Amino acid sequence: MGGIFRDARARSVFYQAVLFALLAALAVFAWRNVVANMTARGIPMGFGFWNQTAGFDINQSLISYSAVSTYGRAFWVGLINTLLVAVLSIALATPLGFLVGVARLSPNYLLSRLALVYVELMRNTPLLLQLLFWYNAVLKTLPGPRQSLSLSGVAFLNNRGLYLPRPVYGDGAAGVGLALLVGIAAAVAYGLYARRLQARTGRISPLAAMALLAVLAPPIVAYFAFGRPISFSYAELRGFNLRGGVQLYPEFVALVFGLSTYTAGFIAEIVRAGVASVPRGQSEAAAALGLPRGRALRLVVVPQALRLIIPPLTSQWLNIVKNSSLAVFVGYPDLVLVFAGTVLNQTQAAMQVMAVTMGVYLAISLAISLALNAFNARVAFKER
Repeated sequence: MGGIFRDARARSVFYQAVLFALLAALAVFAWRNVVANMTARGIPMGFGFWNQTAGFDINQSLISYSAVSTYGRAFWVGLINTLLVAVLSIALATPLGFLVGVARLSPNYLLSRLALVYVELMRNTPLLLQLLFWYNAVLKTLPGPRQSLSLSGVAFLNNRGLYLPRPVYGDGAAGVGLALLVGIAAAVAYGLYARRLQARTGRISPLAAMALLAVLAPPIVAYFAFGRPISFSYAELRGFNLRGGVQLYPEFVALVFGLSTYTAGFIAEIVRAGVASVPRGQSEAAAALGLPRGRALRLVVVPQALRLIIPPLTSQWLNIVKNSSLAVFVGYPDLVLVFAGTVLNQTQAAMQVMAVTMGVYLAISLAISLALNAFNARVAFKER
């Protein structure tokens, strides 16, 4: 035994083995205690409740669901609703944060100060307070359906939500979708060609215009070639409510808008710091080559700043996913409200429900981290 303690490596292995044994014993003790208490109180230990009838309605669902659906179906409804909010909030917060972050560095005094006010307001007020503000003080005070705020008769906003046109697909719509995919592939191919051309000759191609043309032209041609197979259903006032179109409930709008604007304030500071970290000589060299300020920012400064922007940006994307659980305070049926709330209360299967809920959030967060870490490694490799 004395020899073990004289060998540093052996001593380290011994201490780690003892620590592992203690943690394993503690886990076994905790598990046996949980099983005993749950059995004594008649709380189910398995997942037999998964296929039982839920018996409650969910007013917002992207998949078919009714009160006679199972608890498992309710779980999928909550999960899809959570993913929808997370994806939309990330898609809105990221470009907004980039725009505000760049505006913070603008030589225009008024623009930079407005961006500063936005950042300070978003970062220094609690997210929950902002969500309640948008839901109770803004959306719930809007007029009723008969006095809806109209946007050229296409979209309507009232205290029951936001109504947008619903696409209606006819014969030939698949052809339009295929043409869109072809256009996207053409835009990607042109982008790769333009990058190689610039690296070889230094000539800058009109990438944005050509990519936009490549994406839009094929589906527009296919749309008319197939006899306009896609139309839109607009909301109309029928009785005391609007019918038709796509209704986005106030809870959903408040949650997405609140998460997006709040997180954009943090992303803006990340972008500002990343851009400011790029040596001034890079901007001066780009100006000496005749590049306009906007193009120099896009082609020279931002690519170098990405290696500093991506790691903290990952944290903000993860925060959006985790902060979406605050949906319970505005009544949006996300995973926490539906599964960790209603299902847990009805089944009393606390351990199973909470384990599944935590596992889902962990899986989503790990997937986001993996994707952004891979992108960050690619950006860093290119800079070397």
